[in-house]
Amino acid sequence: MSNDLFAADPAHRPYVPLAERLRPRSLADVVGQSHLLGPDKPLRVAFESGRPHSMIFWGPPGVGKTTLARLMADGFDAQFIAISAVLGGVKDIRDAVTVAQVAQGQGRRTILFVDEVHRFNKAQQDAFLPYVESGLFTFIGATTENPSFEVNSALLSRARVYVLQSLTTEELQQLVDRAAEALNDGLDDGARIHIAPDAREQLAAWADGDARRLISAVEVVAESAQSAGRDTVDAEWLEISLSQNLRRFDKGGDAFYDQISALHKSVRGSNPDAALYWFCRMIDGGADPKYLSRRLVRMAVEDIGLADPRATDLAVNGADIYERLGSPEGELALAQAVVYMACAAKSNAVYNAYNQARKFAAEHGSAPVPIHLRNAPTKLMKQLGHGKAYRYAHDEPHGYAAAEQYFPDGLNPSFYRPTDRGLEAKIQQKLAFLRELDAEERAKKR
Repeated sequence: MSNDLFAADPAHRPYVPLAERLRPRSLADVVGQSHLLGPDKPLRVAFESGRPHSMIFWGPPGVGKTTLARLMADGFDAQFIAISAVLGGVKDIRDAVTVAQVAQGQGRRTILFVDEVHRFNKAQQDAFLPYVESGLFTFIGATTENPSFEVNSALLSRARVYVLQSLTTEELQQLVDRAAEALNDGLDDGARIHIAPDAREQLAAWADGDARRLISAVEVVAESAQSAGRDTVDAEWLEISLSQNLRRFDKGGDAFYDQISALHKSVRGSNPDAALYWFCRMIDGGADPKYLSRRLVRMAVEDIGLADPRATDLAVNGADIYERLGSPEGELALAQAVVYMACAAKSNAVYNAYNQARKFAAEHGSAPVPIHLRNAPTKLMKQLGHGKAYRYAHDEPHGYAAAEQYFPDGLNPSFYRPTDRGLEAKIQQKLAFLRELDAEERAKKR
């Protein structure tokens, strides 16, 4: 007879979170990441090789980074040590080294998992290097940020980067089925919860690629349904039991920058519908409209520029209107700027000219200012010839001192090349006319 009086009674089982019950125990249990875990794929090969190597898992939240690290430790019969870079510091690194040294003395491997590794500063990341090189432990870092920018190059060069992807709708629906099965395990037919197809699809869409988010949602709606005496979770019940929640929007991660990139490129590509979609998507996802307003001004000057200077005015006005009205009224002014900018003539001529001029100035920064352009506020400076022979443009024909020299001696670069679009077409014509005047003036002096 069992000593556990409640072993057969599900109602008295110790509570185990659904996420823990669904945590994969083997690679076969993992949902998603088939591009890494399928036959002959990189991570599958690494598991089967029996030779662990340091690696970095890069991907959005809830795609299995921690799970894969744990599975790797199990697969190699290695000690698993986890550090959170959000909460940890150098002391945690030292403690992990001590534990790993003890394990090494016992002939056992150690896998050190550092979650959110990008949160560690350079010195903290550098602290891992000697132990990675000596083989004391196998380093596995997890990050939602691009490791090319957030992980030290020295550490990055010693680890292989694996890019994890958000789960597809089909994979998330598969997880919904697994979650329902786990929740119903051991329950009588009358107590079981059924998740209707429409709710299944809606839950998958709501999770937006995040398995952890999905599992939490399933647990919440199932518990609320049981409490209400319902045996079915449908789309209507989802609206009731799940508080209104916006699509996942990682304000500090790649999802954020991917979407702002999509908005910028839609404006640049003159697609007002796509631009408006990404703008609304970001607003819907919780992006700060003030941040978006700043980015709109940047888009106006970078991709429209002098082809239509009104775009910059409209972007700045939109930002000002939002400051006055706030949400949601002020968002309409920003949306108006988005649509106008997408429809406006495009030019990056000033943007390119600025970058070229910056580079040129850095390379020729010591070139002296020509004497005739120098300021002459004192008698000595006038005696030295400062400002002498300067031609005042307003007194010249067409308001232009033809063939005047404005660059230092020996320098005459060309940066700004206006396009034939919008206002820049007229600017192009004017500059061509002025170049003709220059040529005529030089011909006179020959």
